[in-house]
Amino acid sequence: MTGSTERRFNHPMKKMPKLAVWKFTSCDGCQLSLLDCEDELLLLAEQIDIAYFMEASSRQIDGPYDLSIVEGSITTTDEAERIQQIRQQSQILITIGACASSGGIQALRNFADVKEFTSLIYAKPEYIATLKTSSAISDHVQVDFVLQGCPINKTQLLEVLSAYLNQRKPQIPAHSVCMECKLRGNICVMVAHGTPCMGPVTHAGCGAICPAYNRGCYGCFGPKENPNSASLSHWWQTELGSDKATLLENFRNMNAAAPAFATQSLKFIEADHEKK
Repeated sequence: MTGSTERRFNHPMKKMPKLAVWKFTSCDGCQLSLLDCEDELLLLAEQIDIAYFMEASSRQIDGPYDLSIVEGSITTTDEAERIQQIRQQSQILITIGACASSGGIQALRNFADVKEFTSLIYAKPEYIATLKTSSAISDHVQVDFVLQGCPINKTQLLEVLSAYLNQRKPQIPAHSVCMECKLRGNICVMVAHGTPCMGPVTHAGCGAICPAYNRGCYGCFGPKENPNSASLSHWWQTELGSDKATLLENFRNMNAAAPAFATQSLKFIEADHEKK
């Protein structure tokens, strides 16, 4: 979060601020994480006016809004226009989930030919109106806070909302999944079992669920701050004997278009072409 955003979180609070929750191209999983708050959501409703949240209610109150939460990526021209309108109506805009923060699993199109995809899948591809890429919300408008995850951690979401209501900076950890493994008492799956794991370069938030079950982390929370993806992939290749397919399937998933992961996956492709 930027310094300017911190100042925004500290602005004078209205008695009942207006909240809007918006959906773009996504699976709705992150909105469901908000609904999964259940009892906490009822308490939240006493402190904030949920003016627009179509996943939960048909109630629609016009803006402007004090706080907007956005799920999903931008994949059509209509969405690109709509996010501009939402930004204009929102004092603070928070993005939630991998789709909104990096383009989501649908950003795999960014590495291929969309026209070829649509021609193979749809009987009448000429009716499909879509952009060549799936992009993060921050590629189109200013974003005040990014909450990563696929899906997001509902506890982290409640922390962000609580921080807003109490006019303070959200306390979201910036460390990697490796730290969560240590806190949970997990044995390192890479060291103990030779299992490729994205934990060293992945943002914390999941509670190290996969390593707890002897499975490598697959990066669902996206890159942590300043990840050393090159060093990790080199270690996989030299110490674990990982091949190109393993490297690509780990760096190209729901956070494939996140710059730190996208840059590294492209290097695998370039290195393969050089060998040929």
